[in-house]
Amino acid sequence: MKITIQECPEGEEDEIILRCKNVDEQLLKLVYDLRADREKLTVSKGEKLFQVLPSNIYYFEAVDSRVFAYLEKEVYETRLKLYELEERYRNTDFFRASKSVIINLAKIKCLSPVFSGRFEAQMKNGERLIISRQYVPKLKEKLKW
Repeated sequence: MKITIQECPEGEEDEIILRCKNVDEQLLKLVYDLRADREKLTVSKGEKLFQVLPSNIYYFEAVDSRVFAYLEKEVYETRLKLYELEERYRNTDFFRASKSVIINLAKIKCLSPVFSGRFEAQMKNGERLIISRQYVPKLKEKLKW
């Protein structure tokens, strides 16, 4: 594969052109990752609004009809619902792990089986999350395991 990078003149929009014989799953994932990580997510903490890159988010969790974005050390609230986040980050490293959690697979340190067919994800920041039994087959498929 040949990769060429050219700087564009000031005032022109950045553009990525992919030329290939076959569009495969790996290429599509690359495109989705590029798009998803350029679009910052607006979140809040108290009265303040922040913009965060999706690649910095460890997981999303729904609690009492509110959805929170967990970063390495910070927690923010988002106005989006889990199903909206799941759709927005479809074909990226985000994975629905239970009815109330979406995990960023890139932020997982390791996975371990636990009782009743569930898995535990130990995150790179030390947190531990449970992957529900019904989502384990999709996890294995996503990891090609």
